[in-house]
Amino acid sequence: MADNTLRQLSHQVGEALGLLGATVTTAESCTGGWIAKVITDVSGSSAWFERGFVTYSNDAKHQMIGVGSDTLETHGAVSEAVVREMAQGALYAAGADYAISVSGIAGPNGGSEEKPVGTVWFGFASKQDGTVAHHQYFEGDREAIRRKSTEYALQTLWEEFLKNKLDTV
Repeated sequence: MADNTLRQLSHQVGEALGLLGATVTTAESCTGGWIAKVITDVSGSSAWFERGFVTYSNDAKHQMIGVGSDTLETHGAVSEAVVREMAQGALYAAGADYAISVSGIAGPNGGSEEKPVGTVWFGFASKQDGTVAHHQYFEGDREAIRRKSTEYALQTLWEEFLKNKLDTV
């Protein structure tokens, strides 16, 4: 099971989704399915999580969730445009109410001056609230960057999409 912070966030997100009668899907690149893993660590998560997409390669992003080849070529996999399309594509493909996407450079290789190791983009899509993207920079080794990305994704879904919706239930 995930560490306490990830465990707590997964339970919080799951409880909110359950109360809202909503579902979430993931489209993950640099986290390699870690977000889906901590979500499904929660017993009963099948009620609000049906599937996730690990779209590590550009071909997978294009084939599985419809990210445009031109978008990938123009902006690169680690970009706002790509995570927006990833989130929208996953939302549509899974028929979910919410989607989280993530693409980044976890290292130790692959960074550049423009996009150093630790650069991570997140997309969040909702049937009701549209799509937003966030950019973060995390320090640490590969494991730390991936873990921080997973935490950030769950925390942001909770704070920006779910917490306020619970007040209306």
